[in-house]
Amino acid sequence: MRKAIFLWPATVLAISTVLSACGKPPGGPPPEAGTPVVGVMTVQSAPVTLSTELPGRTVAYLVADVRPQVNGIIKARSFREGSDVKAGQILYEINPASYKASYDSSVAALAKAQASLKTTRLKTERYKELVSINAVSQQDYDDALAALGEGESDVAAARANVETSRINLAYAKVDAPISGRIGKSTVTPGALVTASQTTAMTTIQQLDPIYVDVTQSSAALLNLKESLANGDLQKAGANAAKVRLILENGRTYPLEGRLEFSDVTVNQDTGAITLRAIFPNPKADLLPGMYVRAVLQEGVKEEGLLVPQQAVSRDSTGKPQAYVVGADYKLERRALQTDRAIGDQWLVRSGLQVGDQLVVDGQQRAMPGIKVKVTRWAPAPAAGSPSATPSTTPATATTAATKTASSN
Repeated sequence: MRKAIFLWPATVLAISTVLSACGKPPGGPPPEAGTPVVGVMTVQSAPVTLSTELPGRTVAYLVADVRPQVNGIIKARSFREGSDVKAGQILYEINPASYKASYDSSVAALAKAQASLKTTRLKTERYKELVSINAVSQQDYDDALAALGEGESDVAAARANVETSRINLAYAKVDAPISGRIGKSTVTPGALVTASQTTAMTTIQQLDPIYVDVTQSSAALLNLKESLANGDLQKAGANAAKVRLILENGRTYPLEGRLEFSDVTVNQDTGAITLRAIFPNPKADLLPGMYVRAVLQEGVKEEGLLVPQQAVSRDSTGKPQAYVVGADYKLERRALQTDRAIGDQWLVRSGLQVGDQLVVDGQQRAMPGIKVKVTRWAPAPAAGSPSATPSTTPATATTAATKTASSN
């Protein structure tokens, strides 16, 4: 039998009061969120030296393929492969026996011709005296003069043969045409070489200085010329021809080069032109055929606007944008046009003006039209340095960027 539970009216009222209290949120409405705090910098202009990075290859300053100029058997090789040689140094010796015999024969022939000429000259001189007193006929005298001329020609031909034989004998010793580093030898002692062979015996390359050939698109060159003509860029003066080099391992080559010339023909397949720079290479760190990146100075933008990359975001279409703080501390969103990255900064072409308060820190809380509190932003110091010195850009551009950030 179930027992009935009886509740007094006061108890029912108390329970109802407790249940009603559980259905309401505690306290009043939630407190209003605090005003966001953002870090800002004042946009300033400064001269910026612009540079462009182009791929390239190293090329030897001088290259000489060593080939024989006479036929014969290699008698000796007098150099070490991969070593440095001097111009005129003997590299190979070809057996000179036949060329020495030919030289001696031509010398003897010259002596014979000179002796014959002496006799003919004396005879002609005697006939000259005799013909004047009609002791000999005029015909005999004319024959003597002709024999004298013939003898002089024989001496000249014999002297030329001696010189030819001497040259061939000298060619039996193959010397270095230029100074530089010599490569591997394609022949060994005992090998037969010929004057008409197409295969080089070895190759010598001069590595100090060394060329660097880089390619630049013709469109980029036209844009650069237009920027200089319009006044957007100013020539960098005496430094305009200087070039820096970045090696395959990312290390910057310590010595600076200079631009020698730009080609006058555009490659029809690639639409690019070739630029050639020259670099000192005293330690032979640069070898022919190495891939490098050359940093060429283009010019100076007198009123460049450099802003930290972290201050620039992208919209849904990928276009750059940034936030600035207005006079009433409300955020404005600006669409930007950026030219290029310089270290950890963007060079802004349009969208910002000098004096704008650019939001650098706190963008995750930024929305157009909201009111914010501002604090001065400063770049984080680099490791081991009391102040921020980021960037691997040219010194002038880095200096300008650092001053801009530090002044804010």
